[in-house]
Amino acid sequence: MVTSASAELPVNIGINDLLEAGLHFGHQSKRWNPRMKRYIFDKRNGIYIIDLTKTQFFLKQALEFLRDTVSAGRGVLFVGTKRQCVGVVGEAAARCGQHWVTSRWLGGTLTNNRNIATSVKRMRAIQEMKKKGLFETLPQKEVSRLRNELSRLERNLLGIANMSQMPGAMVVFDICREAIAVKEANKMGIPIVAVVDTNCDPEPIDYPIPGNDDGLRAIKFVVAAFEAVILKANEDAARAAAELEKKRAEEEAAAARAAAAAAAARAAAAPASASAAPAPEDDARAKKRGGARKPRHEGKPASAEAGAAPDAAPPAPPSAPAPAE
Repeated sequence: MVTSASAELPVNIGINDLLEAGLHFGHQSKRWNPRMKRYIFDKRNGIYIIDLTKTQFFLKQALEFLRDTVSAGRGVLFVGTKRQCVGVVGEAAARCGQHWVTSRWLGGTLTNNRNIATSVKRMRAIQEMKKKGLFETLPQKEVSRLRNELSRLERNLLGIANMSQMPGAMVVFDICREAIAVKEANKMGIPIVAVVDTNCDPEPIDYPIPGNDDGLRAIKFVVAAFEAVILKANEDAARAAAELEKKRAEEEAAAARAAAAAAAARAAAAPASASAAPAPEDDARAKKRGGARKPRHEGKPASAEAGAAPDAAPPAPPSAPAPAE
């Protein structure tokens, strides 16, 4: 059972938990891969027993990698097409908001995604026809053909229809069965997390988890651990995004308040400067008025200015010329 744990990881993986899930059971000794020798603890009744201390260590490594990948905004692609995985893996991936392939791996899903995009476009076109009720206007034979095509497309593509970019990681259950998917991921440089049984080659896997990849309990346990870590990473990423948005909004509000205060200060300073200097219209009127009026002393005789007395005697007449001798 997956239980809550410390702040490092939202799950606590104990040896007893792994033992209870049956992750220690390997394949028969005659069906083993020598490269898995370092992960094997013992052989009992012709069956290899996996070293659960190593399972615990590598599972924790894989969980930390998935947490960091999702926290960085990268997607995870779950691949598990065997019967035990179909429901468990697909439902967990959907709850995490990740991508999944549980029906059949289509060749070129990663290396030739242009064809995949064309098929997804066709699937959505048929879905739109069905939604608009166009099936009712078509012949029954054509409707039957479209329904079968839609069912096939949804079965193969529904889990990757929204995968607009390459995933940041791929989680694989049974790497022997999903050999094509593993090769494509290696070619595209996508890190792989996988449960690796004693009959598998762990070399192509970036984060191998030695363990039973056939038992339903083991698969459910590992999937639950993956789901818990990814959901926690989603929550942390959403919280960080909300805090960043809040900080940005606060900065914008502070900038708006500062701009408003500056505008108010400018508006308050404008009337004071206007009262100190005469308005242009008043200045013009003053100039016009001053140019029309003349000084009081202009146009008056100088005597008036001097204030001469009115009783002054008139000037003497000219004297007569003297008689000749």
